[in-house]
Amino acid sequence: MRFSGVIVLTLIVIVNLAAWAWLNRPHSGVDWQGQIRSVSFSPFQKDDDPQKGRYPSLTDVERDLKLLAGKVAMVRTYTALDGLEQVPELAQRFGLKVLAGAWIDTRLGRNEAEIRSLIGQIRNYKNVERVIVGNEALHRGDVTVPQLVRYIRRVKERVKVPVSTAEPWYVWIKYPELAKEVDYISIHILPYWEGVPVEESNDYLLKRYEEVKAAFPGKHVMITEVGWPSSGKMRGGAEPSLVNQALFLRKFLKRASETFIDYNVIEAFDQPWKNEIEWSVGAHWGMFDADRHQKFPMEGPVVEIKEWPMLAAGATAIGFLPLVWFLWRRSQIKLGGRIFFAAMTMTAASVVMWAATIPVLKDFAPGPEVMWTMLVPGQIALLFVILISTFEFTELTWSEKFRRHFKPHDPDQARAGVLPKVSLHLPCYNEPPQMVMMTIDSLMKLDYPDFEILIIDNNTKDPAVWQPVEEYCATLGPKVRFFHLPQWPGYKAGALNFALSQTDPEAQIIGVIDSDYLVEPNWLKSLTPYFDDEKVAWVQAPQDHREWEHDTFKEMINWEYAGFFHIGMVARNEYDAIIQHGTMTLIRKEALEKCGKWGEGYICEDAELGLKFLETGYHSIYVNHCFGKGLTPDTFMGYKKQRYRWAYGAMQILKGHWRTLLPWAKGNLSFGQKFQFVAGWLPWIADGLFLVFTAASILWSLGLVTAPRYFDFPLAEFAIPTLFVFFYKLATHLILYQTRVKCSVGQQIGSAVAGMGLTFIIAKAVMHGIFTKSIPFMRTPKMENKAAFWKGILGAWEELALACLQWSAAGAVLYNYGFYDRDAKLWALVLIVQSMPYLAAVITSLLAAVPSQQPALPEPAKA
Repeated sequence: MRFSGVIVLTLIVIVNLAAWAWLNRPHSGVDWQGQIRSVSFSPFQKDDDPQKGRYPSLTDVERDLKLLAGKVAMVRTYTALDGLEQVPELAQRFGLKVLAGAWIDTRLGRNEAEIRSLIGQIRNYKNVERVIVGNEALHRGDVTVPQLVRYIRRVKERVKVPVSTAEPWYVWIKYPELAKEVDYISIHILPYWEGVPVEESNDYLLKRYEEVKAAFPGKHVMITEVGWPSSGKMRGGAEPSLVNQALFLRKFLKRASETFIDYNVIEAFDQPWKNEIEWSVGAHWGMFDADRHQKFPMEGPVVEIKEWPMLAAGATAIGFLPLVWFLWRRSQIKLGGRIFFAAMTMTAASVVMWAATIPVLKDFAPGPEVMWTMLVPGQIALLFVILISTFEFTELTWSEKFRRHFKPHDPDQARAGVLPKVSLHLPCYNEPPQMVMMTIDSLMKLDYPDFEILIIDNNTKDPAVWQPVEEYCATLGPKVRFFHLPQWPGYKAGALNFALSQTDPEAQIIGVIDSDYLVEPNWLKSLTPYFDDEKVAWVQAPQDHREWEHDTFKEMINWEYAGFFHIGMVARNEYDAIIQHGTMTLIRKEALEKCGKWGEGYICEDAELGLKFLETGYHSIYVNHCFGKGLTPDTFMGYKKQRYRWAYGAMQILKGHWRTLLPWAKGNLSFGQKFQFVAGWLPWIADGLFLVFTAASILWSLGLVTAPRYFDFPLAEFAIPTLFVFFYKLATHLILYQTRVKCSVGQQIGSAVAGMGLTFIIAKAVMHGIFTKSIPFMRTPKMENKAAFWKGILGAWEELALACLQWSAAGAVLYNYGFYDRDAKLWALVLIVQSMPYLAAVITSLLAAVPSQQPALPEPAKA
């Protein structure tokens, strides 16, 4: 590793640790000393759950009261049953006063039992100083005001201590007649639930407190619930966090002591069972956690994640080894590129560490099944795709030079006596005869001393399609031979294998050309000299296209194709791992026969053959120079079918060759070659997962709208990286096109839209490819009549349906949760961004339906 690499590694590690330290920096606020006036007391332990009949033991209650003794003056209970009727007796032992409560709801029989038990406590224990009959019963709608008044009167008639009921502040304003029935006003003011930012919360609380006092002059007002959660989801501008909880409570306690406010803090201990009724935030209002550890000090700085040094070290360790490998092996990358890749790698490692641990540490993660089987693996896969993309982006943007850079040989230097004979194979199926004849004409003009042309038409049923080509070939002499195979197995590979059997024995090189290509005369002379190296199995030139200039749709897909050949193939060539694609390719006949010919069980026989060559120990040559141009598909459906075939074929190859692609598998494939093949297919696999997540997001949104008690918004820790990935991929696409593909900004954007529009069809192909063995060969249609406008919609009806479902889901979520709910806005944004590939498909399909201004093709040359 160069010294500069050591500097980069050291710098990135320091910056990463500094970022962790900054995010978890200590926060200072108002210090407070003294005894808390009162605190809500629910002694449920970590595994208790009153909804499932699991209650704390008397020992648990006594231990918790002992812990609070000296720290608080009074404890508030919410029920007079289920063992909590023992609290006054136990609290008396530790000098604690009790604000006793009776729970009132829709269960009339239980309400009677609550009232009887509450009255008994008051009569038996002098440390019960006040009473609360019902907790937010009106707020929940469990009872009416007259019903609640009757309960209050019954208790007042039988006890001599002050009696009230506890409701949010607005309920007292709404029902002023309630104040006449109580001895004091018991209000709940919880700024978090009203979406007030923590910075404004204390002022807001005091404002509401004064408002209630002014509404009921002469009545004592006690704030019987005041607090802030330490963890959970943001609500409006209110963010739950340990730091915010500490700063809020310390500031409030100081103000309350200075202004003589009567209060009760919610609450003593975290209550994990409340996850069932108030989601993650409901469990985290305690000043002590569920293990009875004090969560924050009342003086001095507060740190949000105390474990952050361990997490930072773990993230650094995850990113360290890949960085060392990269900086050691890629010294030819310019300094800016090494810094960029190092920063992205360390950021990815930190994001994975953060997303996998913070929700667990802060105890607001979803269930472990969802967390560890879907979210974390999905996040890791997502970031792995990003790192692969970043690796390619870095190499192509910042490489000082390419190790494997091949140029066309000078055709004027080629000596006729040493040039090998070439057999050119032109397979076709149901192709327009005029187009095929034009391709034959271009081949006849090749400047090469010794070649033959074999046209193989397989499985075309209409004689009007293949017979004109046969007749035309008959006029061209012995150099051109035509074969019609009425019923021939093996797809395109079957036709090519037949051609191989008919090849002149003197031919050493096989050339394959698609039926729509017009080739340059110097193609063979420029590339066949590379076969002087006996280890070279094939020489590949890029595909290119013509006659797109007057058609927006064809222009878009032309430049989308160009990206692969001028970006992806250049990157793969550095590792001798190019994709063999079945046109403009020259193949050593001996290698083809040695490797078992064309694979008739594969729909992408060309790519599979290239991998077999490399597995056998041969090499490839990629010359990034255009020697021929073909036609793009005429319709969006044709474009989709072609990409479906490629993606399906990739899955076939992966299933057929996965053993040789394993990192530890022995053989001729280098690690770099294995990496490039898997990395090249991984984005398609990611598209398959994208479709799964699309379906899941729609169903989840349905749950958010129809069953909010059982569905909560996905964590921001998982949603935000999803948004980042979309915009990052778009940005790197545009930058690479700017540096590697010679086209305008508009054409760059068009290529991005066209490529994005294939997401759904690729996903379908991946799913089908994983779970099925074979599909019929689908030719890519050329020179088709333009579809009508409505056909443009039908060409992307599935994508349009998915986009509409996601837009509807986003609108429904915002309508139900409000435009000021941060989680709702974030989730709606995720849904909208997820719909972009489907919208791109609709746009591309509609543009494909616009009538072309393309001039008519010329007639083929006359013999």
